[in-house]
Amino acid sequence: MILVTGAAGHLGNVLVRELVDQGNTVRAMVLPGEDRQSIENLGIEIVEGNILDKASVVQAMQGVEAVFHMAALVAISPGSEALLRRVNVEGTRNMLDAAKTCGIKRFIYTSSIHALARPPIGTVIDETQPFDVNNPAGMYDSTKAEASLEVMKAVNEGLNAVIVCPTGVIGPYDYRRSELGEMFISWMKKTGSIVVEGAFDFVDVRDVAKGHILALTRGKPGHTYILGGTRVQVKFLVRMVKKLVGAYSPIIVLPPKLANFAAVLAEKYYKMTHTRPKFTRYSLETLASNSDISSDKARQELGYQPRSLTETLADTIGWWKLNAKKIKSQLRA
Repeated sequence: MILVTGAAGHLGNVLVRELVDQGNTVRAMVLPGEDRQSIENLGIEIVEGNILDKASVVQAMQGVEAVFHMAALVAISPGSEALLRRVNVEGTRNMLDAAKTCGIKRFIYTSSIHALARPPIGTVIDETQPFDVNNPAGMYDSTKAEASLEVMKAVNEGLNAVIVCPTGVIGPYDYRRSELGEMFISWMKKTGSIVVEGAFDFVDVRDVAKGHILALTRGKPGHTYILGGTRVQVKFLVRMVKKLVGAYSPIIVLPPKLANFAAVLAEKYYKMTHTRPKFTRYSLETLASNSDISSDKARQELGYQPRSLTETLADTIGWWKLNAKKIKSQLRA
């Protein structure tokens, strides 16, 4: 039996699908009342629980051999710092304590590329970079770093655990209409698109899911593996999407100063309207920072093989064409 927390999320539901396809028995943990459409009818056991509730975590781990801990709060706008730390750090501590109590044989923690220190442009980001709890970019980065260090501490205490750090996850089965999913939908339209200068490493959600399973079977205890894909300028990514769709509309590239000014106003708008952030100072900082990321360790030690960006974009566009009108944007409570 394998337990997956955060199972109804974008990466979570794709991991569950891959595990089932490989013949595994899966127990998916979801929050009470959480939308389960992404994992319904997959032949799995679904249990309600909350990683902030130790009792429910221990209960969910009964009869389980391996755990994928993916549940986390991803916030890219100011105002949710306290909750971020509770969920990402304290929730992970609860998971680790329960894993030791329940005798879990293997624990895979989903960290983030943003948990690692960001060296200056010109330096390759790989697993030699430390987890940076003082990352000035934001609380998401620092809380994921702190949680990763908690996992390393548990390893030193005897837990068989591995950490994986995905880059920018994109792809089909995005039932929550993630920030990147919303952007894809907007780029697919024949109206003009406004983008900002910058680049990042984007990876197919299906490859990240497979990378998690490779980490389960081949990862070395106490090791970290970056699961990346292809680095691309955002303006070129938008052009690729529009070309595949056949929507040859204009693309306006905002200069950094104007983009930052607009982001300040946008953050206030998202807060007032309680809508999902799409354009924030955090996202601008991410696109402007070093994104020269290496997945060589995962390729060599795990056999990780991400697909081409063109294939990912084509499959993502195809999925959204079928599902964009069926799925409403959601803000997680």
